[in-house]
Amino acid sequence: MKSHRLIFLTSVGFAMVSLFFLLPGLRAVEAQVIQMKFAHYAEETHPGHLAAKQFAARVEERTKGQVKIAIYPANVLGSPPEQCEQVRLGAIDMSLPTQGALDKYVKAFSVVMLPFIFDDYDHVYRTLDGPSMDWFSPLAEKAGFIVLSNWEWGFRNLTNSKRPILTPGDVKGLKIRVPPEIQLQAAMEALGGVVTKIAFPELYMALAQGVVDAQENPIAVIYHNKFFEVQKNLALTGHVYNNMVHVISAKTWAKLNAEQKKIFQEESKAAGAYMRKAIMAEEADQISRMEKAGVKVTRPDLAPFRAAMGPAYERIGKYAGEDNVKTFLKFVEEARKK
Repeated sequence: MKSHRLIFLTSVGFAMVSLFFLLPGLRAVEAQVIQMKFAHYAEETHPGHLAAKQFAARVEERTKGQVKIAIYPANVLGSPPEQCEQVRLGAIDMSLPTQGALDKYVKAFSVVMLPFIFDDYDHVYRTLDGPSMDWFSPLAEKAGFIVLSNWEWGFRNLTNSKRPILTPGDVKGLKIRVPPEIQLQAAMEALGGVVTKIAFPELYMALAQGVVDAQENPIAVIYHNKFFEVQKNLALTGHVYNNMVHVISAKTWAKLNAEQKKIFQEESKAAGAYMRKAIMAEEADQISRMEKAGVKVTRPDLAPFRAAMGPAYERIGKYAGEDNVKTFLKFVEEARKK
């Protein structure tokens, strides 16, 4: 009996000693897991959120669980400008700001939102994914943002609760909510609109209560946020294009090894491609669904709207810098020739 007890105690002791030496290794494995926060402002049904989920899942799979990404949609970690600042500071690891948010840190980004400069989505993609990316990325990095890839948001269109819009004169006098972005403010004011700034999370209620008459956003945003429930006129103006830019904090980027960085870049591009296809595939159906819900959809001749943009171009040029405008418009024209 004593020999059996001795063998048992020896085995337990050996196991405990082994565990003692293994614990630091286990802790090291745990320490290698990088936990990240990825915040954005799209609704959970929006392709932007679905693309973010795809990105997070594939990164975790390809890094064998070394990187885990928690996603916070629909402004739960703050408004779009607040999210952008938190990424710069490293409090949030990743987000999907538009150029209108990024231009608060890098003026060059503002030129993407010059009114009526793009022909269609293909023209946009040739422009933004081409040489202009090599121009934007180093500027963003100096400001604390690493640009992973361009995702989507879309051409912006105008809704209102007062009247159908067919001419620039129909915009005159409308109280229009715009984000805190000079390009959109300048465009709407050039058409005679009276602009006001309301935080995006408060916009639906402001429209429902008549605090403002109108707002402008891409079709997917209008649809997924149900603005069409309280705005019965939609004008397909496509006046400004902007997209979600997938950025990661430079502070977070520095924590990743070369292989992880490669995975992030590849999966970001894949998620952006998915989102682009989803947005374009859904737009016609979403417009049709809104029409069936009682929305009056107009397709105005855009030439008079474009002709009214002189004051807007002047204001945006002063804000962005004339050299930045000239540089970007060269990229736009080169992409148009292809």
